[in-house]
Amino acid sequence: MDYRDTVFISVVENLSFSKAADELNISQPAVTRHIKELEGRYHITLFERKGNKIYLTPAGEKVYHTFKQIDRQYRELDFEIGELQNTIGGEFKIGASSTIAQYVIPKVIASFHKRYPEIRISLMNGNSFEMEKQLIENSVDIALVENVSSQSDIRYKKFLDDELIVVTGSNSVYAKRETITKEELSRFPVVLREQGSGTLEVIKETFSQHGIDLEHINTLIHLGSTESIKNFLLDFDGMAILSEKAISGELQLKTLVQLKVSGFSIPRQFRIAYKLGHKSRQIELFENFLLDYNM
Repeated sequence: MDYRDTVFISVVENLSFSKAADELNISQPAVTRHIKELEGRYHITLFERKGNKIYLTPAGEKVYHTFKQIDRQYRELDFEIGELQNTIGGEFKIGASSTIAQYVIPKVIASFHKRYPEIRISLMNGNSFEMEKQLIENSVDIALVENVSSQSDIRYKKFLDDELIVVTGSNSVYAKRETITKEELSRFPVVLREQGSGTLEVIKETFSQHGIDLEHINTLIHLGSTESIKNFLLDFDGMAILSEKAISGELQLKTLVQLKVSGFSIPRQFRIAYKLGHKSRQIELFENFLLDYNM
C-alpha cells in the first residue's frame, strides 16, 4: 500500500493525528501532510473537526473501508507468494470475545505459531458485539464469539462447546450450599457481565426459556470482564454466572465454589465468525487448525 494510505488508516483507528504519529514513529506535521496529500488525491475532505475531536466524513468512511479491503488483499498476496516459495508466511488479525481471548485461544495461537512461525497474528479482544462490528468493518479477518444471535452478513461455525455455571466465593454465606433452586437463583444477589457481552446474551436467552425475566433478578452490578467478576466474588456475599473454562483454576484452588441449580443449565457454543464472500487462505489454514485442535 501507499504509505499515505497506511497513515490514513492509523489516524482513523486512533481518531488522533498525534497518536497516529506515535504509532508510526513519525512527526505529527508529517501525518498532517500525508492526510492533506491524500485529500488532494481525491479532491475531498476526509476528516472533520468538532472541538478537540476528529471524525470521518462520509467520503472518509468509504476510503477507510476500501483501504482495509486492500490491506487484507496485500496480506493474502504475501501468504500466496510464500506458498509459491515453499514458505508459509503472511499476516492476519483475529478478533475474539473476552472469554475466548483470555482463556481459550492463546494456547491455540501458540501451537499454530510453532507450526507456522512465519505467519504473524494480531489478537484483538472485546465483547462479542464489538468483535462482530470489527469484522464487518474489516478491522479483523476472523472473529471468535460466544453470543447466540447472528447477523445476516456473517457466517458462523461452532468450534467448541462451553457451559456457564453458577459460582460463589469460598468465603460467601452461600459457599456451603451445594445446590440452589431456580427461584433462589432469581432472588440471591448476583454480579453479571456488561451489556453487549456474549455471556450476558446467553444468560438472558436461557433465563427466558425458563420463564425468568433477567430484569427482575437481584443484579447488584454489571462488570466488564470475567477477571473483574472473579476478583469481586472474593469479598461478595452473592453469586456470578461464568464460563467453566474461565474458572477451572479457581475451582481447583477452591477460591470459588460451584453451585448446582436444580433443573437448570446454561450450555453454549463458541463460534467462528467470518464475512460472507471470499475467505483468505490464511484464515482457512487457521480455521482448520482450530477445528482440529484438541481442546
